[in-house]
Amino acid sequence: MPVNTTDDLFIKNAVEASIRIGLILVLVILSYLIMRPFIIPVLWGVIIAVAAAPLILKVENIIGGRRTLAATLFTVVALIVLIIPTVILSESMIENVTELSQSLEEGSLHIPPPPEFVATIPLIGPRVDSTWFLASVNHETVIAQYTPQLKAAGATLLGALGSGLTSVLQFVAALIISGIFLANSEGSVKASHSIARRIFGEKGQDWAALSAATIRSVVQGVLGIALIQAVLTAMGLIAIDMPAAGLLSLLVFFVAIIQLPLLLILGPIAAYVFYYTGTAPAIIFLVWSIFVSMSDAFLKPMLLGRGVDIPMLVILLGAIGGLMLAGIIGLFVGSVVLALGFRLFTAWLDDDPTLKKRRRRRWGL
Repeated sequence: MPVNTTDDLFIKNAVEASIRIGLILVLVILSYLIMRPFIIPVLWGVIIAVAAAPLILKVENIIGGRRTLAATLFTVVALIVLIIPTVILSESMIENVTELSQSLEEGSLHIPPPPEFVATIPLIGPRVDSTWFLASVNHETVIAQYTPQLKAAGATLLGALGSGLTSVLQFVAALIISGIFLANSEGSVKASHSIARRIFGEKGQDWAALSAATIRSVVQGVLGIALIQAVLTAMGLIAIDMPAAGLLSLLVFFVAIIQLPLLLILGPIAAYVFYYTGTAPAIIFLVWSIFVSMSDAFLKPMLLGRGVDIPMLVILLGAIGGLMLAGIIGLFVGSVVLALGFRLFTAWLDDDPTLKKRRRRRWGL
């Protein structure tokens, strides 16, 4: 019986190809599983490095062209700026929790009665007013009544604190990674261009430059504005001696990133200030809160307008989705990644000759 050498050769090649593809697939999966804990820090490190590159270049020129020293100085300063507020905030929270626990044990906890406006709040006002008043008279009864809810809230708070600590550690790692990228900027740029050319072809270098511009625009226009508003909020809260000023400023920072109105946080704080302090300081703080809330109206054209233009809905979806996917650090990564993807998608559409012809006809060109 004759042997079909063509079929045998085909089967042999197919088996060899399947084995090679399978081995490559196993290698890729194992590499992903090994690198998965480092994906977020590395991604954030790339974002920091790209955003900080112009600043590092200026520092490098000032100190005589020493790139490694400039990157090291940036990393050390950034770590100090991150770690010191984190330590202060942690100490403040621990102190507040300790004082609250001691007051509960000693029976010296004093809760002021609710202000009159609380009862007028639609839907929840009367119930909040009655519960608050009962707590001001006999807080033991309220604690016993709402013990399950308080335990659930405590567990949620502990989980959030654990997530926050993990995010800080990830951010520390990201800053160190960004310092490595910045110290080896030439190799990093060549690698990014090579990857972009492999993915996008001839226009790979242009897409890489577009990606860098998008990252800088979002970091400056979203994270930069959020940081400025958080600092301004902290100044106002410290000036009126507000308890937990650091925690409230951090909350304002997150709310600013996801593009929600800051008055959602500053409004109730201003109402509380009217209750516990004098009228003049309360009015000044209210005006300051309105100014901080509206500051993005002139900060966005100054910072976000310098780079590419990204719709705020894209930033909002990216921040919320990133938060759900990766915790607190996902607020930053998600907004940047989705903005980058949106900008790359619109740039890809702009290269469509059919769309270009339609635009020309629409404008009579």
